[in-house]
Amino acid sequence: MTSRAKFSVVAPTPLEMMTDAYASLIREVGEDLDRNGLVKTPERAAKALQFLTSGYETSMDEIVNGALFDVETEGMVIVRDIEFYSLCEHHMLPFFGKMHVAYLPQNKVIGLSKIPRIVDMFARRLQVQEQLTEQVAKAVQEVIAPRGVGVIAEARHFCMMMRGVEKQHSGTITSTMLGDFKAEKATRDEFLSLVSQRTNPF
Repeated sequence: MTSRAKFSVVAPTPLEMMTDAYASLIREVGEDLDRNGLVKTPERAAKALQFLTSGYETSMDEIVNGALFDVETEGMVIVRDIEFYSLCEHHMLPFFGKMHVAYLPQNKVIGLSKIPRIVDMFARRLQVQEQLTEQVAKAVQEVIAPRGVGVIAEARHFCMMMRGVEKQHSGTITSTMLGDFKAEKATRDEFLSLVSQRTNPF
């Protein structure tokens, strides 16, 4: 009596599946994957996409990591000119720019480096700028529970620059105001004034 060999099927990893997908795309545009410059391109592109969408694997708990501190201050905190890079969810082309994040503390502040990390977490997903701006504002509100949050994003979109209308110098500005930033004009005006000052004091 012969015994039938048992074979275990190993499922391909996400990186392997993405690599195969990129290989198919490159072939379909008419290129030769055996050409020297393209031999490793599918895997490189897959790894790049994994990095650019790594925000799906990041959590707020990982970012904050206990960096909340009790304070007795009511002054506005602004982290300005946070660079971000993201991928448009409509065409998967990049958009990039700067974000300004402000909040009014209510007994607590967060470590300053955590705010750019929050921006990166949401930027490194398939996005639209309007949603990205709102997600950052709501995340800061949820984590710190301040009296208000203001977020402004300024960006340029390759889906407008490289295709479609092909306008190279047009920019998009989005904002989300929560709490006192939405309710109090003076607070909103102070924020807008401070982020519009382009002189670097350092």
